[in-house]
Amino acid sequence: MTSPCSGPRTDADLVAAVATGSSAALEELYRRHAGWLAVRLGRRCADPQLVDEVLQDTFVSVWKGAKGYSGRGEPAAWMWGIAVRRLVDALRRRPPAAHPIVEADLDVVESAEDRVLVGVEHGDLAGALDRLSPELRAVVQATVLDGLTTREAAHLLGLRQGTVKTRMMRARQQLRKELA
Repeated sequence: MTSPCSGPRTDADLVAAVATGSSAALEELYRRHAGWLAVRLGRRCADPQLVDEVLQDTFVSVWKGAKGYSGRGEPAAWMWGIAVRRLVDALRRRPPAAHPIVEADLDVVESAEDRVLVGVEHGDLAGALDRLSPELRAVVQATVLDGLTTREAAHLLGLRQGTVKTRMMRARQQLRKELA
C-alpha cells in the first residue's frame, strides 16, 4: 500500500492490492483500462452488448485471478490477454452466423489496418482472412494484428510455441495462394 505522499499507484501495485481483496484497487484498474479494452474488443466484435459482457467478464477474471498474476510483463497486457480469451470463448458459444462483422462505413477514421482488412487497398485480404480456419485465423490475429510474440500468442491461445509457428506458416501459405 502506498502512502498519500508517494503518488499514484502503478498498475502492478493495483493488481497486487486486488489480490488481497481490495475492491477500490479493482475500481481504479477499471477506470484506467476499461475504455481502451472496450475499443480494442469492439474492433474484433461489432456487437456492443457482447463487448460489454466480455469487458465485465474480464474484470471479474482480474478480481478472481489477481493472485495468479506473475508480475512479469505489463498488467495491461495481462488484462488484454484475459479480454481476448473471454471474447474468443464468447464467440465460440455463438453459432457462426451470429458473429457480427464490423462495417467498413462506421463514422470513425479508419486506420491503415482497418482499410487493409476490409480489402480497400490490397485486394481481398479480409475475405482471405475470413476463409482461414478459425485455428489459423486466431494465430494470425494474435501475432500480426495484436502484435504478440510467438511465446505470448502460444500462452494466450493455450498452444505450444511450435504449434503457433506451424499454424502461422500454414496461414501464410494459404494467404499467398488466395492473394496471388
